[in-house]
Amino acid sequence: MKKKTVWFEVGETESIDECLERMKTEGYMPMGRREEPVFQEVDGEIIPIRQIIQFKGTYISE
Repeated sequence: MKKKTVWFEVGETESIDECLERMKTEGYMPMGRREEPVFQEVDGEIIPIRQIIQFKGTYISE
């Protein structure tokens, strides 16, 4: 039995469309999205280096 809700993270080399397609093939439908910035300190300055994007997937019951 699959979980009703799962968070899917978009990989560093993966596009958003690829992540959504992966969700669909596993039987989940996107129901939410959250983003979190990732920072790195360089020469005393804090700079953003990437964004973590996650989609909340709800299992599609058949």
